[in-house]
Amino acid sequence: MKLLSTTLLTTVIASGLLLCGCSGGGPGSETNSGNTSGSIGTGSGGSTIKWVAGEFTPYPQLANQCDAALKEKLWLRSWSNDTYLWYSEIPDRDPAPYSVGDYFDTLKTTELSETGNEKDKFHFSMSTAEWEQLNQSGASVSYGLNFHLQQASASTDRKVTVTYTEPNSPATSANIARGAVIVSINGVSVKDANDTASISVLNQGLFPSSSGQQTRFTLLDLGASQTRDVTLSAQTVVSTPVQNVNLIATDTGTVGYIQFNSHIATAERGLVDAINSLRSSGVNDLVLDLRYNGGGLLALASQLGYMVAGEQATQNRIFERSSFNSKYPTTDPVTGAALTPMPFIDESIGFNAGLLGAGQALPSLNLNRLFVLTTDNTCSASEALMNSLRGIDIEVIQIGGTTCGKPYGFYPTPNCGTTYFTIQFKGENDKGFGDYSDGFIPSTSPTLASEIPGCDMADDFSKPLGDKNEAMLSAALYYRDNNRCPAVSASMAKSAPKPQFIDHGFTLEDTRMQNVLLNNRILTQVK
Repeated sequence: MKLLSTTLLTTVIASGLLLCGCSGGGPGSETNSGNTSGSIGTGSGGSTIKWVAGEFTPYPQLANQCDAALKEKLWLRSWSNDTYLWYSEIPDRDPAPYSVGDYFDTLKTTELSETGNEKDKFHFSMSTAEWEQLNQSGASVSYGLNFHLQQASASTDRKVTVTYTEPNSPATSANIARGAVIVSINGVSVKDANDTASISVLNQGLFPSSSGQQTRFTLLDLGASQTRDVTLSAQTVVSTPVQNVNLIATDTGTVGYIQFNSHIATAERGLVDAINSLRSSGVNDLVLDLRYNGGGLLALASQLGYMVAGEQATQNRIFERSSFNSKYPTTDPVTGAALTPMPFIDESIGFNAGLLGAGQALPSLNLNRLFVLTTDNTCSASEALMNSLRGIDIEVIQIGGTTCGKPYGFYPTPNCGTTYFTIQFKGENDKGFGDYSDGFIPSTSPTLASEIPGCDMADDFSKPLGDKNEAMLSAALYYRDNNRCPAVSASMAKSAPKPQFIDHGFTLEDTRMQNVLLNNRILTQVK
C-alpha cells in the first residue's frame, strides 16, 4: 500500500487555510471606508499601510487585519500577486475606489485563451462559514432542487428544468422529479420576465438566501398536461454526492452505474461503498455519470481513479502533477513544500472522520476502460479524473457534451470571514498533458488531444438518471456492445454553438446554492 507522505497529506486533507478569527469585512464591507487617500493607520513597527504601485507587502503580514477595508484589499492584492497563476497579467489598480468584493473581482487576468475564450472564468468568493459547512457536510440552504437553466436567446425561450433532487429535501417531499419544468415563481413567468423587478423575483426564488424562505412554484411535471402549484420552504439540505448506484444486466456481462454529483468530503464514504457494492456484484464495466459534477477536492478524484483502475495500473504512476506561477517553479507557494506529484491514492484519507476513518485500503474494480457521461457542467476535478486515467492508458469513452475546460485549481483561502478562490495551479497527467482549457470533446473520430472517443449528445430530461433508456446511458451501453454511437445520437447532438444570451440579467447570481463546487479543483491543507 502506498502510504501518503506528510507533505502530500498537507495538501489533501480537508481543513481550512489560515482560519480567520476576525468577523465581518467580507465582500462589499467597507469598515473605515471613508479613507480615500490609499493609506491607513500603521503597520508593525509604525509603518503606514498604503497602496504604492508596484510595491507589495508580503500578504501574511496583512492577513486577518479586519478593522479596515483597505487592509483587506491590500491583503487580496499581495496574495494575488504572490500566488495567482497569471499574476503578471493583473493590472495594479489603486484599491481605494472599490469595495472589498469589487476589488477582488479586478484581481484576475483579462487576457483571452489561444482560442479566443476568456482565460479565467473561475474567480469567486463566499462566506467562510458557508464554505466550511458545504465542503465538510454538503449542507446548504436550499429546496433540494438542482436544475438546468436555459437562458433566453434570439432562438430559445428562457426555461428552468429540474435535473435531479436531493433525497429527504423539500423538493422530494413535494414529489418533484427530474424533467419537471418550472413555469413561474411567486407568480412571475420564467419565460416572459423581462424587467429588473421580475428577474429579481426569479433569482430570489431559485436561490433562497435563508432557512424558512417560502417560494411558490408553478410546475409542469414531465408527461403532465396541467401545471400544479407547490410552496417550498427552504431549509438546510445535506447533499448526497453519490446516488443511484445501479446494476445493469446485459448479454455480455453486468455494467455498473454511479451518479456522482460532487467531489465533497462526504463523497469519500459514498464512493467506497459504491465500489465495494459493484465489485461484489462482479461488474465488468462502469458508467460514471459526471454530467452535473463540477469538481471539488482533487484527492477524491485521485482515490476514485485508483478504485476504477486498481493497483497494477496505477502503481508508481502520477495522478496529477501541479505547476504554479513562474515565481515558484519548484515549491508550492501556499504550503512552502517542494512540488511533489499527486499519486493515485489507494487508501482512505478520512475527509469526514465520522463517515470513514483514514488509512483504510480502498477497493478497486481493476477496469481497463471507463464510460463517462458529461455536459458543460462536468468540470475541474471531474476532468482531472478523465485526464489522469487517460494518462495511464485506461480507455475513457465520453458520452454527452463538451466539458467545461478547467485544468486549473486553487486553495480556498479565508480572510476576515470570506473565503477566496483564485486560480493558482495547473494540472497535467502522467504523460504531461493538461491542455484542455476548451474542454474534453466527445468525438467519433478524434484528432485533437482534447478529443475523446465517444458520442456528442445533449442531456435527456425525459427519463430518470440511471434508467437504461435515458439517452446518454443508453448510448453508453450501445457503444459498449458495438464500439460506435447509436444513430439517435445525431438527433441529440451538442454540436451547435451556444446561443448569445439576451435575457436582461437573468443569471445564476448565487452560485453557492446551485453548486458552489461548480468549476472547482480544490487543494486544502491541514491547519
